[in-house]
Amino acid sequence: MGVRLMVVDDHRLLAEALASALKLRGHRVLAATAPAAGAAELVISRAPEVCLLGTATPAEPGIFDPVVKIKRERPQVAVLVLGPVPSPRGIAAAFAAGASGYVRHDERIEGVERAIMKARAGEAAVAPQLLQGAFGELLNPAAQPDDEGQRLLQMLTPREIEVLVRVADGEDTRLIAAGMGIAPSTARTHVQRVLMKLGVGSRLEAAALAARTGLLDRAGPVPGALPAAPGSSGAPDTPTGPESPSSQ
Repeated sequence: MGVRLMVVDDHRLLAEALASALKLRGHRVLAATAPAAGAAELVISRAPEVCLLGTATPAEPGIFDPVVKIKRERPQVAVLVLGPVPSPRGIAAAFAAGASGYVRHDERIEGVERAIMKARAGEAAVAPQLLQGAFGELLNPAAQPDDEGQRLLQMLTPREIEVLVRVADGEDTRLIAAGMGIAPSTARTHVQRVLMKLGVGSRLEAAALAARTGLLDRAGPVPGALPAAPGSSGAPDTPTGPESPSSQ
């Protein structure tokens, strides 16, 4: 029995070719479209049994937000991610967002169809070799140079990086909020998250850690941020305003 499908991919030709191949195998393809602002809404409105969602960057932050939205609005829709050979982080992000499986872009149509049938049946649809590769990399990571700054940078979102740069430049909560155009309470929340992710207890410690690891050099300047004093690490020597550097 055929499956009601939608194919959504950055590459329209790939989406249309896959849709055509699945139609020839007896499946009903509701749409084949490139991702856009309304892609998730289209899937939600058409409510297919399975959605094939293509991505070229499975490890990019926020790339699976459409999956989250689809699963929130239509939990019965099984979402299969189509992508390149993924990193363990890419597979984890797909499943964390609610995807039912991950299929490589170069998979044969028979493999795609098997994944579709598994997803519709409520099973996890991931090729064994992908899982083996992912677990292998997680259990035996390739030796890489120790680069704490890069590791810390990858832990933070772009907005949190901007907050850290502003903290290191001596800005208090009010200045951070004004410079970023957000409420002071939101700025305070961002600061607390930065401290938590960096594993430090104060703004001064966060600034010192960022300077020591070269994180600030990687992050680059923030427009409108206060310039650091010459020869300083970017951390304030004294409290600014009513907040001390150790406040959260």
